[in-house]
Amino acid sequence: MPDRLTEDRARTEDATEIGREQQHLTRLYQRLDEMRSYAQHRLRTVLLETGGTPQARSERESFTTLYHEDLAKYDAAEHGLCFGRIDLADTADGDGSEPHRYIGRLGILDEDDDYATLLLDWRAPLARPFYLATTAAPDGVTRRRHIRSRNRAVTAVTDEYLDLDAARAAGAVTDDGGVGSESALLTALNAARTGHMSDIVETIQSEQDAIIRSDHKSVLVVQGGPGTGKTAVALHRAAYLLYTYRQQLDKAGVLIIGPNSTFLDYIGQVLPSLGETGVLLSTIGDLYPGVRATRTDSLRAGEIKGALSILDVLKSGVRDWQQVPPEPIPLRFDGYDLTLDRKIVTRARGRARSSRRPHNLARPIFAASVVDALTDQFAQVMGRDLAGNRNLLSQADLTEIRDEMRADAGIQRAIARLWPILTPEEVLAGLWADPDRLARAAGSLSPADRAELYRPDDGTFSPADAPLLDELAELLGVDDSEERDRAKRRWRAQLAEAQDALDILTGSAPQDLEDDLDPEILMAYDLIDAGQLAERQQVRTRQTTAERAAGDRTWTYGHVIVDEAQELSEMAWRMVMRRIPNRWVTVVGDVAQTGDPAGASSWQAMLEPYVANRWKRTELSVNYRTPAEIMAVAADVLAVLDPLAPAPRSVRESGFPPEAVRVEPGAGPAAVKELVDREADRPGLTAVLVPQAVLDDYRDLAADDVRVLTVRDAKGLEFDTVVLVDPQSVLDESPRGMNDLYVALTRATQRLAVVFSGELPPVLRALDRA
Repeated sequence: MPDRLTEDRARTEDATEIGREQQHLTRLYQRLDEMRSYAQHRLRTVLLETGGTPQARSERESFTTLYHEDLAKYDAAEHGLCFGRIDLADTADGDGSEPHRYIGRLGILDEDDDYATLLLDWRAPLARPFYLATTAAPDGVTRRRHIRSRNRAVTAVTDEYLDLDAARAAGAVTDDGGVGSESALLTALNAARTGHMSDIVETIQSEQDAIIRSDHKSVLVVQGGPGTGKTAVALHRAAYLLYTYRQQLDKAGVLIIGPNSTFLDYIGQVLPSLGETGVLLSTIGDLYPGVRATRTDSLRAGEIKGALSILDVLKSGVRDWQQVPPEPIPLRFDGYDLTLDRKIVTRARGRARSSRRPHNLARPIFAASVVDALTDQFAQVMGRDLAGNRNLLSQADLTEIRDEMRADAGIQRAIARLWPILTPEEVLAGLWADPDRLARAAGSLSPADRAELYRPDDGTFSPADAPLLDELAELLGVDDSEERDRAKRRWRAQLAEAQDALDILTGSAPQDLEDDLDPEILMAYDLIDAGQLAERQQVRTRQTTAERAAGDRTWTYGHVIVDEAQELSEMAWRMVMRRIPNRWVTVVGDVAQTGDPAGASSWQAMLEPYVANRWKRTELSVNYRTPAEIMAVAADVLAVLDPLAPAPRSVRESGFPPEAVRVEPGAGPAAVKELVDREADRPGLTAVLVPQAVLDDYRDLAADDVRVLTVRDAKGLEFDTVVLVDPQSVLDESPRGMNDLYVALTRATQRLAVVFSGELPPVLRALDRA
């Protein structure tokens, strides 16, 4: 009977507390609606305004962007607006602190109460004790409360007492000192996966919070095993930095690089849910503007392209276009025969190369040298004084001849053939598609390696090509002189049109007004000149910082976050570092999971060429994703990869031991279908991870809640159930097959099944015996 009374009392108290929190939550949503309504009203007002000075138009654009961002932030905070509260120790000593602090997705002030804080943004310094306070170091916090809500209604509250006296007064048992509510954390971990990553703003743990808020201003490496929350930490760090350094990062932008488009789709909703929409998400393959990396390289081709030694191949490939004619080129100019021979071209090429300018920017030097030589040759023929030794042509004549040669189509065709204007796409596609050109540029590579690089030109590129295109853009340079000239001509034409319009207005002004009234009548030409009128006709497009950055190869960001960074090659790192000259980078990854042969084997080797020893390594050690039963199997693989590397500690068990399913050769698809069908009644996602060679045999199993992927495509993702097919083939497919196997085993949050025929790899034989 006492137990029943205790339970009833607890339910009554819970209902009372939920009611109290509902009152506060209702007030918060009232303020949110008021803020949203105000932003909508101001946005409509701004959009209706037209004309004005250039400064006024610029201000309108800024306000338009501001109100759009505010509305996006308010919409993102609609769900789970307030998720926590901390109760502080007695403040009767008059220090001015609030007895309660509510924590949520954005900050809200009470305009009716002298702008008192109703809700603290989770990134604010005053909110930090919510994540860091423990029973050992409560930081003035007596109780931490997790508040769960749905559709603006509080559904549950969970309390953790950090002060022993407060716990006793409430009849609660003191927690063991772990940070964050264990029940709230486990609820989030055990929730079924939806195919999109959720934010962890309610359950950030202390070691994660320290990294999210780190003030390190160079390269910060976040090393962590599977399931330690590396990606979540990286995304929340992006949101925190944008909150803390808003003015700086709003202008320059934040770039987040992921391993593949599937991964970017998986994480794509996290930052908007945290109120941040101005971040550019990209893969390495899509980071070069105008190119979508759709081609697949062989592992060896990707390894060759990722090594720094490919730089010499690219430089030689560009130089191969700077030709010297094997035979003299006959030319006809102004009725005279001229000859463009090897001596002239060799001297011109030497002058252009010695300038050390990129190829396209050095071309004017080459062309000028050729024209000078042809001018001298022409002068010797046309201006020769038969009676003496002097030339009859003056310097003015020679200058005129040079100008005419620069405009001569035949001479310009010859120059273009010997030193053409090139694009990165043209050079790289031509290099891979022409065995002779490839042999000249890559003579240091073996014939077998050159065969791996060879491919017909179909207009497509691979992810490993993107850093090479970026490097070629540096080697070639952009000669935009013609575009600048066209822009100047367009502007002069617009000015002329504007002046014509004003002249027409001037000519049509009334002529019969009395002189003393004329000054009181203002015409258009009294208020605006041709330049201002032409400026108003400019067509402008409103773009966010991320949109502008995505289309500009030379854009430099304020901060860059690289997830699954262990997969980046040496060439990819050159591409990334070119975009972040201040070297403020967050690097997230695990070298034990490196699957790309061109990827990292150590952070030091990858980073020190760019920042020397100015990088800091942090560690995530707790595995929130992988249950202990599965991690025990994965730990055996990690011990082979790196005997000294500690396996991340799993915080929970799932109750489902991994299973091994032996099948007859060729029976794999049917066995996997049976396993997938068994999971159909359970909530969540199932992944079938297969070797690349047999991917087509399993594609038919794909459905809304079933993904069929290679291990490489599953990087960074997580699923409720994983079915791994033929682990021995996973090992055999790549020089880093053991790393891939480690990745495959650690994608599951609940259940793991391994389907195989023949024998399991030695590292997994304990699984078969179990």
